[in-house]
Amino acid sequence: MSPVRRCSRTACGRPAIATLTYVYADSTAVLGPLATYAEPHCYDLCAEHSERLTAPRGWEVVRLAVDTGPARHNSDDLEALANAVREAARPQQRTAEGPGRAGRETDPMETARRGHLRVLRSPES
Repeated sequence: MSPVRRCSRTACGRPAIATLTYVYADSTAVLGPLATYAEPHCYDLCAEHSERLTAPRGWEVVRLAVDTGPARHNSDDLEALANAVREAARPQQRTAEGPGRAGRETDPMETARRGHLRVLRSPES
């Protein structure tokens, strides 16, 4: 199986660059960047077919920005993700008020915290 997704149009073998989704409740066709993975109710389109797309009469077409250039990895994004993981794994500092981070007020519904997870008290009716 080819790692490159192809255009969903019949007899078109060009690589897909955009994904088309229909929102029937709003009579809207949404054309956006290629989805992360193929969905059964979405259509992958090549550059030519995405440019020529028209919707049925009475429908609106919403075109989201499609990046046609090669995918570039941004080191800032990777670094921000690594920092977020480190922050979540860091042991929490305890204060006199109870669990939570030092210098921040804790949520009155919060009873305990472990990493990024919180235990909340059920609201009283």
